[in-house]
Amino acid sequence: MELGKKRFKKIFPKLAEEMETDENRFGISSVRSDLSVAERASGKRFDNYVPDAVDYIRRCDSEKQAEEIVDYLERRNEITNEYAHRLRKQLKAKGVRSFGPKKQDDYYSRAE
Repeated sequence: MELGKKRFKKIFPKLAEEMETDENRFGISSVRSDLSVAERASGKRFDNYVPDAVDYIRRCDSEKQAEEIVDYLERRNEITNEYAHRLRKQLKAKGVRSFGPKKQDDYYSRAE
């Protein structure tokens, strides 16, 4: 079934609009036809990745847990006092979810 541009726009107006703008584009760096090769490659996405303070905060269930994380990182000099202050300020004003949705235990092992 062939679909002309005009008909496509009529049936899928929002999709057509998105396709005509550069706003939501992203590049594809490679294509793999062998599933096992693709799985191994996508599993390496977070190799050598070191989580930062926000990554740890996003694993927290409560504001109290997040405060403990910030205190710990500040005590170990893994974050500056100024950055810790900004994190605490955001935490108090906007809550723990203002840093992003909760990261589950298998976040880094899942291919996203």
